[in-house]
Amino acid sequence: MTTFWILWIFNALMCLIPVYYFFIGLGDGTITSRNIGLWFLILLVVAIILVGSFLLKTANQMALAKVILMIAAIPGILALLYFIIVFTSKPNWR
Repeated sequence: MTTFWILWIFNALMCLIPVYYFFIGLGDGTITSRNIGLWFLILLVVAIILVGSFLLKTANQMALAKVILMIAAIPGILALLYFIIVFTSKPNWR
């Protein structure tokens, strides 16, 4: 049960990134009628992952909900590891 909530909270935090960039794009005008369909698809996938995993948990499909959350967490974990390595190894950027 706690594994589910850890994964869900991590995914919820990672899903805030595209939502943030969506609202920034709305503010500066980079989201137009040409790319609103793509943004809609991205935000729909974000919502399906979070809401779908929660609905699977409530339907006693905990294993499937965890699998969906684990697959969705892979890019966020890799990005987090990258930033940890960059900040802790003090690379020479010359």
